[in-house]
Amino acid sequence: MRDYQHLLQVDRSLLRGIHFVVLKGGPGEERAVSLQSGAAVADALRSRQYHVTEVDVTKGLDLPKGTDLVFNMVHGTFGEDGCLQDLLEKRGVQFTGDGAAGCRLAFDKILAKRRFVKAGIPTAPFEILSPGQQPSIVPPFVLKPPCQGSSIGVHVVHSWQQMPQAMESCLKYDSKVLLELFFSGRELTVSIIENTVLPAVEIVSTGMYGYENKYVAGRSKYFVPARLSSDHTMAVMRAALAAHQALGLRLCSRVDILLSEEGRLNVLEVNTVPGMMPSSLMPRAAASIGIDLSLLCEIIAVLSLKKGKKA
Repeated sequence: MRDYQHLLQVDRSLLRGIHFVVLKGGPGEERAVSLQSGAAVADALRSRQYHVTEVDVTKGLDLPKGTDLVFNMVHGTFGEDGCLQDLLEKRGVQFTGDGAAGCRLAFDKILAKRRFVKAGIPTAPFEILSPGQQPSIVPPFVLKPPCQGSSIGVHVVHSWQQMPQAMESCLKYDSKVLLELFFSGRELTVSIIENTVLPAVEIVSTGMYGYENKYVAGRSKYFVPARLSSDHTMAVMRAALAAHQALGLRLCSRVDILLSEEGRLNVLEVNTVPGMMPSSLMPRAAASIGIDLSLLCEIIAVLSLKKGKKA
């Protein structure tokens, strides 16, 4: 059992009298999930008697007077790609999570993959495709828009016949497509708060862990901690922390990883605004060490206030 006492002992007196503004919604494809995450965070904070205002972000950003700390729950476009962070940094408004530079790097899967390779982090071979360009990697492979989350637009291509439709689908979201060599393995995700690695979560679903399997109740099963040997557990946790640090992240993230039967790892991506519904992956990991959603929100808020934001 790792030592998580320092998380339980954060100075929550820093939150006394704080006016939280929870941002949710956003203009991207993950809007529906974001609305649920934001509502869950707002309810959790109110359960601890904090002053909370919820703001549904659609166009622009209007914050209420007296905003002390923005709790950002806008997933995907605008909320996770550095745009919102850049806007808040310029206004001098404190907010949860990492700053604009780290969020931009993590959100763009192409930039993140290049950083992983440079840092020696295990990740599947990949190519970047433009419209009409043919890959040098042969099927099976995975095509995905580089700047989307929640498995939106992701396609597993098993034959060349499937290629045109998959490319057309991906190009609806971006002008380039990320191609990764298909990697078969167990689905794992590891949450990190500062440099503290929470227990890995193992996800078991029928077929690819896509949008519906993520958000429709009963489509997937979760095991916390993941059912891994001690050696595999350490390897997965080390890879997750290395990915977090390679992207320059300082506060919190959730790292998605595949583990093959032979013990090889494939770091897929790093999420800087993880879902925060009670059933979401980071809250599941936190709950396994005695941190409920309301305390998790407090910990993230305290560390965000203490850390400050640097671009």
